[in-house]
Amino acid sequence: QVQLVESGGGSVQTGGSLRLSCVASGYSYSSYCMGWFRQAPGKQREGVASINIDGTTIYADSVKGRFTISRDNAKNTLLLQMNSLKPEDTAMYYCAAVRTSWLGDSGLDEYKYNYWGQGTQVTVSP
Repeated sequence: QVQLVESGGGSVQTGGSLRLSCVASGYSYSSYCMGWFRQAPGKQREGVASINIDGTTIYADSVKGRFTISRDNAKNTLLLQMNSLKPEDTAMYYCAAVRTSWLGDSGLDEYKYNYWGQGTQVTVSP
């Protein structure tokens, strides 16, 4: 049974940093593309960043240069380092997985993923 468990959310001020983690279990983690998504109240869920099994990445324009996605296949862990946080980054953050080697530009499309975590809340105050 595939399980994804996020952690690392919290409350920070504008300009602060947070590092989100997603620990995966129940499947061969290294064979799955992974992604981070977020959903703010009253808004649709949006793709933040995605990483293919070869380590190549794609980012939403809104987070480029501020967020970094990475994966540690030995620890079955997906990370999202978030720097220079802004109030508009406030949202519930979810990690997601799909068994494929490459998503490319589709990595930010939530409908490409079939496994999801429960989310971790990130709040950025002005």
